[in-house]
Amino acid sequence: MSEEQSRASTETPTAGVVGVGSMGQHHARVYDELPNVSLAGVADADEDRAAAVAGKYGTEVLSQSELLDRCDAVSVAVPTRYHYGVATEAIDRGVDVLIEKPFVSDLARGRELVDMAREQDVALQVGHVERFNPAVRALTDILPDLDVIAVDVQRLGPPVDRDSKDGVVLDLMIHDIDIVLSMLGEDVNQVSAMSARDRDHVTAQLEFDDGVVADLTASRVTQEKVRRLAVTARECRVNVDYESQGVQIHRHSVPEYYESDGDLRYRHESIIERPTIENGEPLRAELEAFVDAATTGSRPPVSGEDALAALDVARRIEDCATGAPPRIEN
Repeated sequence: MSEEQSRASTETPTAGVVGVGSMGQHHARVYDELPNVSLAGVADADEDRAAAVAGKYGTEVLSQSELLDRCDAVSVAVPTRYHYGVATEAIDRGVDVLIEKPFVSDLARGRELVDMAREQDVALQVGHVERFNPAVRALTDILPDLDVIAVDVQRLGPPVDRDSKDGVVLDLMIHDIDIVLSMLGEDVNQVSAMSARDRDHVTAQLEFDDGVVADLTASRVTQEKVRRLAVTARECRVNVDYESQGVQIHRHSVPEYYESDGDLRYRHESIIERPTIENGEPLRAELEAFVDAATTGSRPPVSGEDALAALDVARRIEDCATGAPPRIEN
């Protein structure tokens, strides 16, 4: 937060959105709904799309430069290849910035943005929205009491109708890479991966320093939408459904054989706990957290450093999946 913004901290902060496509239009909607922020305007290379979104939420279509002049904070929701340029201009002007995932395409440029934000004293948050899923937050509360053995995540669905120049690892799997890294808090010491269907279906295995293993699958060619995470621990198994925002905890599993009508049958029973979860829109919680960080100067809940860690693992997975030699980042 810049000095000028700090002096104006008693006023309602203004926010804008650069890029109002499939995701950015929802940023505009949420800013318009939030009581503690004013939507100053939107910018997009597609003027008709920008006009439609601006008209829907009672705001203005502005050039990127005009928008940054009017905003205290901005969401950058353009395709990944433009993140660095837009974010650099925002940070140079002292505007707090939320960059949609994936953070950037290049780790070195991501580090530059983190350093620039620190030097300019502006908030830099990255849009790993699943961190704000109520089911994931419930899991975070459960994990400290568990001796985790393994994590299994599936993020599957059909082809997407949007800019998908990012491979499936950066487009989809990076959500779960970020969740797993934030959950386990350990370094990844080994990565393996395989891909199919021109790398639109990727399965990866991660081994952490403490011996925990994680299996992640992401697909854009699966004719069923699946968003699930499971934690295997010595005490229980925890199943998380991102879509329904539900959590199930399976404990005291008891397998047994029994006889029915002369036939030998098998059954498996367990105690299932279903924690009460207050459902809500993850994007709204994410933008509320961003506005709070921007106005108070507190550390954003998903920092640039967090995003760089997820991007580094994603790149290692891509290299394994394609058989490429490990890249050397400058």
